[in-house]
Amino acid sequence: MVQPNHSPLPPLQILAWGLRGLQSYNLLSVMSPSLVVECGGEAIQTAPIRDLLENPNFPINVFLMRVHLPMEEDLMPPIELKVVDNREFGYKPVVGQASVRSLRQYMCEPSAEGHHPSLHLHFPLVSKAHATLPSILPQEEEECVDWWSKFYAATGDLAKSRDYLQTGLDSLKVYNCELEAVPEFQGLQDFCQTFRLYRGLVQEKASEDPLVVGEFKGLFQIYPLPEDPSSPPPPRQFQELPESQPQKCLVRVYIVRAFNLPPKDRNGLCDPYVQVTLGKKKLGDRDQYLPNTLEPVFGRVFELPCTLPLEKDLQISLFDYDLILPDQKIGATSIDLENRLLSRFRASCGLPQSYCISGPCQWRDQLLPTQLLENFARMRSLALPEFSADGGKATFMGRAFLLEQFENKVPVHGHLGPPRERLALHLLRTCGLVPEHLETRTLYHSIQPGIDQGKLQMWVDVFPESFGPPVGQIPRCPGQLPEQANPGTAQTQHAQEKAGNSGVVWLDGLEEERQRTDVHYRSLGGEGNFNWRFIFPFEFLPMEQVCVLPEKQSLWSLDETVLKVPPKLILQVWDNDKFSADDFLGVLEIKLLSMACPARRPQACTLKMLQDESDSPAPPRCPRTSLFKQRLARGWWPCVVQEEGRQRLSGKIEMTLELLTAKEAEERPAGKGREEPNMNPILQPPPLGQRACAPGPQKKSSPGQVGEAPPVAPDPIRRLQVGETTHPTLSPHRSMGGVAEEAPSPGPLLQTRD
Repeated sequence: MVQPNHSPLPPLQILAWGLRGLQSYNLLSVMSPSLVVECGGEAIQTAPIRDLLENPNFPINVFLMRVHLPMEEDLMPPIELKVVDNREFGYKPVVGQASVRSLRQYMCEPSAEGHHPSLHLHFPLVSKAHATLPSILPQEEEECVDWWSKFYAATGDLAKSRDYLQTGLDSLKVYNCELEAVPEFQGLQDFCQTFRLYRGLVQEKASEDPLVVGEFKGLFQIYPLPEDPSSPPPPRQFQELPESQPQKCLVRVYIVRAFNLPPKDRNGLCDPYVQVTLGKKKLGDRDQYLPNTLEPVFGRVFELPCTLPLEKDLQISLFDYDLILPDQKIGATSIDLENRLLSRFRASCGLPQSYCISGPCQWRDQLLPTQLLENFARMRSLALPEFSADGGKATFMGRAFLLEQFENKVPVHGHLGPPRERLALHLLRTCGLVPEHLETRTLYHSIQPGIDQGKLQMWVDVFPESFGPPVGQIPRCPGQLPEQANPGTAQTQHAQEKAGNSGVVWLDGLEEERQRTDVHYRSLGGEGNFNWRFIFPFEFLPMEQVCVLPEKQSLWSLDETVLKVPPKLILQVWDNDKFSADDFLGVLEIKLLSMACPARRPQACTLKMLQDESDSPAPPRCPRTSLFKQRLARGWWPCVVQEEGRQRLSGKIEMTLELLTAKEAEERPAGKGREEPNMNPILQPPPLGQRACAPGPQKKSSPGQVGEAPPVAPDPIRRLQVGETTHPTLSPHRSMGGVAEEAPSPGPLLQTRD
């Protein structure tokens, strides 16, 4: 029999940090536990925890035990862990135990703890060509950039991020897995690992899994001693330990979106909402669910105070809203906040690429980069960094670094902070710490363990209260507009038309909320004055450049589905007939983001203005503008009909388009049509000869010179003019039944969806 070779009593250093989540034993709670570590015939017992509910950490954390271990790693004995509860009358039951069989991962060299790899820096050459770049972006471009621009740029959705990559702002690191699963971060258990404690099988059913009764937080290090007995022993491994007392923290949970969720309703969709649980605290209102979607975009932030490690397990759950309780659980994920706070990779708050004092990439940590760099140096037993007076040069780890070595391009935005903090942040980013990120966590359900129930993209910030309050702003939620662009009001005012007896106007996607003018009878000259106002409230996402509209999928749907469409205004002109189907006279579709500039005179209003509405790669021949930038447009637009697959000019419309924010609309109230409050501007009824339902035929004349009605002021008058022939000569494109006296019912409306 071959005897294994034993090493000369290598030390086994033990970090016993604490116990978590111990369950009761024999109907009594565990109040004063201690840990027994056994290996190779040797044993050591820690001091008992006095009160597990107040402080679950051990009073003494580091222990040293000398054991006989074989040189071959495969023959090493396991480490046995036993948790003993110190009860009255000397009763000490074993309330949990675990076995660590593989010791290879704990073998290390004596100098491993004191060795620090050098910083891997890149020194790009500074190009003088960048000195001519602008230092500040135009204000219009900055207003269109927010945190969601950075998110969509990181996920590859360039259509929604627009020009974020050209702004020079920070990028976002997106992990397709949990942060603990990223290889370079060692599962965030570099300080201490989590060992599950079991109670063993209490029944004869060997097929059942043992019961998990708690967790042990600790770590082991095994290193050989020098062969020469006179040589000094190597330094101990566990030094510079943080305080083991509980500390109060503020936790911010950012829930961005979820995807690949399983359907829970009969329509193949679900109505998800988020619930966050930390200790005894629960946040998340079931009324804030997103209906009829498998890929919800939540954009929510939850703030919870907690005490670590007493409340270390953060659970994020997704539920499907049902009209009748209880709601079905979609899935959940759990995060150990203690590991993130204690990890030396600093997973409590990710480091951005640059230090900005404003803008969408504003610094949100509690400490400045220089303070973080000093704390990092103390934790690694390094010399503190030294900075020059202007902050452009620093000495760290025996090397000199310049700010120009990291910033080889002049930034095109004006949000950067002082050079000293920027250089400190660049040095921190070379140390392998957790960057500003977005992690993708897998959702699981206890009924179907191990089966993917969808993905959740989020991140968590943990701020100890001992460092002061956190700074930074919460990113806005999709579907909610900033104050300067809250749910807006599109306001159009019509005044005069030729050959059209009535008008129908609506926003694309809001067909059910279409509005009509009154009917103009006997318009033999092809003209008609309306002086009519349409008002359409809507929500607009500036970064995605879409309107957020509610829509029911069917008549029996209880909830409205969020519909995102490009903003487009649709106007139709109809000829009202009493005993036959109404005649369709023409349509005008205006893309509010890229609309043709209106013509100043009717002679300049041609079909060329609408030919550029198509998504052709050719450059536009007519100047174009966005109503969201110009806010006010007045002039002539062409009205067309389709004949044999081609567009024909059927008339010309003069109107005013005005875009108001919610605050501006409240300050300048106005009623629909000519209803009260009839102001901003005041719309007078058309002249007597051109009013709706005017008795007898009317003579063609200019506004303000017909009948006895007073002339209309120039500002509120808007004209709607269509051709110079009467409506019987126009080819109708739509027919409809059911004609009303006051306003026609167009039935199925023409619409072109992008």
